[in-house]
Amino acid sequence: MTGQSAAGGGRPWVPRQPGRPDVFTFGETMVALRGSGPLKLGGTMQVSIAGAESNVAIGLARLGHEVRWAGAVGADEAGELVLRTLRAEGVEVSGASADPGAPTGLLLFEPRLPDVTRVHYYRAGSAGSRLTADMIERAFRAAPPRVLHLTGITPALSPTARSAALHSLRLAHEYGSSVCLDVNFRARLWTAEEAAAVLGEWIPSVDLLIASDDELPLCLPSRGGSGGSADGDSADGIASQARRLRELGVGEVVVKHGAEGATAFTHDGSLHRSAKAVRAVDAVGAGDAFVAGYLSALLDGDGPAACLERAVTTGAFAVASPGDWEGAPTRAELGMLGAPPGTVVR
Repeated sequence: MTGQSAAGGGRPWVPRQPGRPDVFTFGETMVALRGSGPLKLGGTMQVSIAGAESNVAIGLARLGHEVRWAGAVGADEAGELVLRTLRAEGVEVSGASADPGAPTGLLLFEPRLPDVTRVHYYRAGSAGSRLTADMIERAFRAAPPRVLHLTGITPALSPTARSAALHSLRLAHEYGSSVCLDVNFRARLWTAEEAAAVLGEWIPSVDLLIASDDELPLCLPSRGGSGGSADGDSADGIASQARRLRELGVGEVVVKHGAEGATAFTHDGSLHRSAKAVRAVDAVGAGDAFVAGYLSALLDGDGPAACLERAVTTGAFAVASPGDWEGAPTRAELGMLGAPPGTVVR
């Protein structure tokens, strides 16, 4: 992809090079327990792992990309589960570390209604929240990536994690890595004002920005000192926000509309793709699957239309499957959504 614009912007995507992974990402991955009903009633729970960045890493690995993940887990059995699962999914984790002084974080999913699941986090003081810039320095320099993938979750975990994320942007600039940012705002972790102050500083370094329509204002300079943007959530307002972000240096802005699909804004204009129609089973992880699909096609050298198509496809696989990442498709499975109902694949 030598010479291709970075996400439609002015900076070139880094071509494939021996020893240079496609994507490097980092953050907190927790042990996830999924109940079958109200937690207060007890019962059995399914054990897995969950984390926005590792969900994306797994999705990319299943699509055939070389991905490195870094983060801190506890020196405990839960941490071993996290690392073992990522290794089994083909994600390179040599940059991860085990912290003997803090536990691996815990995440509980409590289904309450067919379309409503409550999530309970136990991550305060966890190993993942103690991520430092030194950890990222070592992991990044060991194998500088073509793309650095960040989310707005990691900087919200702690001051040291925030410093680590900022340092990764400096490293990306030093090594010429493209930067993908998924806003992924979590109101339980920080306020909109805090998020806007941090993400707004990152924007000039971002080549590909992915956000839901209500997250775009968090990335824009404040108007009237209140943070965010007053453009509104209409189609024209979203287009205006995307245009302002591109003027600030973002190469490509991709806006997720949930069940309504997604829109990409590039130097060539805007392009919309509707969501794939599937029977919804579990919407958790759909956004991460979307990011993995979009990045995958972009790494392949595809244009916005193909990137959106793969993204809504991988997102649909996630919605149609239980779990955060378990339903992520392989490259060979991408065409399965077009099969007639009742098809048996042999």
